Amino acid sequence: MSTPSAPSTGNPTPDTPSAGLPPQPLHPAGATTALLVIVTSYLMVGVDSTVVNVALPDVQRDLDFTPTGLSWVLNTYTLAFGGLLLLGGRIGDIAGRRRTLTAGALLFAAASLLGGLATESSWLLAARALQGVGAALIAPSTLALITTNFPEGPRRHHALGIYSSMAGIGASVGLVLGGMLTSWASWRWSLLINVPIGIGVAAALPRFVTETPRHAGRFDAAGALSGTAGMTSLVYAFIRVSEEGWSDTRAMLGFSTAAALLVGFALVEARAEQPIMPLRLFASRNRAGAYAGVLLLPAGMFGAFYFLTLISQQALGYSPLRAGFAFLPMTLMMFTTVRFVPRLLQRFGAKPVLLTGMALIAVSAGRLWLLEPGDGYLSGLLGPLLVMGLGVGLSFMPLNATILAGIGPSEAGAASGLLQTLQWLGGTLGLSVLVTVFGAATRHAHGSPSEILTEGSARAFGVGSLIALTALLLTAFVITGTERERGA
Repeated sequence: MSTPSAPSTGNPTPDTPSAGLPPQPLHPAGATTALLVIVTSYLMVGVDSTVVNVALPDVQRDLDFTPTGLSWVLNTYTLAFGGLLLLGGRIGDIAGRRRTLTAGALLFAAASLLGGLATESSWLLAARALQGVGAALIAPSTLALITTNFPEGPRRHHALGIYSSMAGIGASVGLVLGGMLTSWASWRWSLLINVPIGIGVAAALPRFVTETPRHAGRFDAAGALSGTAGMTSLVYAFIRVSEEGWSDTRAMLGFSTAAALLVGFALVEARAEQPIMPLRLFASRNRAGAYAGVLLLPAGMFGAFYFLTLISQQALGYSPLRAGFAFLPMTLMMFTTVRFVPRLLQRFGAKPVLLTGMALIAVSAGRLWLLEPGDGYLSGLLGPLLVMGLGVGLSFMPLNATILAGIGPSEAGAASGLLQTLQWLGGTLGLSVLVTVFGAATRHAHGSPSEILTEGSARAFGVGSLIALTALLLTAFVITGTERERGA
């Protein structure tokens, strides 16, 4: 299989004889294996975003977490992952993306082993932070390797289709796997399961995945520090809001600090010779609109997953394992849909496919807005889950293809790192907003706990549908959609 030979649009100069040249072609027989290795590493990150959730009560009992402290088992990972994604993308540009992905997989495996062996709460939190660092190296490198190992057009669309389904599939698989491991063995296996996977990915990468050229030059230390600190402050502020509400002093201080740091980051990037986030990535109208979509879509979806998990367990009385299986129809619909998206992109172009997907997500959230106490799984949840799976399957691959269209090899890491940073921050922002809406709707509500939960969740779903509609309108009026073959 051939690889893209688009010239670099960045400033870095090669530090090896082969740097700056396109990677060596993949052997045709190795293309499928290379894609499998790349998406498996990303699937590991997606699974870890939810696999610990159903194990939290057992973690609290074994390690003596307080109810407030327990939330940091999730939040510590979020802070490290979301705050370091841009830096992880830039490290891949400089050090080589296969090398960076290998290091991230090994770090993730080592951190998972430490977490699985934890005997104290601080030990587990430190391990979760290290997992976040490993994930920040893995996520942008996976998408960048697809960009450089598969040329634009049908081959890349196929690879992106499989890749785009991994985050949603990973989250659903994580819920099921976490329930199985916790019920049948121990919560520790929800972490230890990553050890053989991470080692296997690290061993397979040099054999099956083509390395990208390394680019020598100055490392944007000021941009890395200000950007990472700003993103970390922003993620921390959103987490505080989701826990304490919008009146929390620490949250407001976090937002103020983040604003100052990110303004400084933008000024640094505008002047840097080799920026960690080239501002010219936003010069393309299509790419800027797609970045906005990547921020907004998860803002509604992450909250939907959160509240649907609560409803299935607390209102419908499902066990954690059964609640995980309740999401499988959405996962299957998503995975089935992405298999056909490359053909749809070739025939219709990215914009019509993307508009259809976003409209379906808005319809799904709108139906959940009408959820009432007494609605069962078949009558209230199954339909919206199937429609959401179809909408997600149609949406994220065109967004990824639009963002990566025309990106030179030297900027693939920065472009994909920004994509995933916005995706993660969008989910965190959306969850904090929807949880705040839920709290306001239920603070003075009357009725049984399941009735209050359902009514408050329905209010949150309503706000989620408005977020999805905003994404739909931005796509309709900002993205032009001209090329069909490239999905640009």
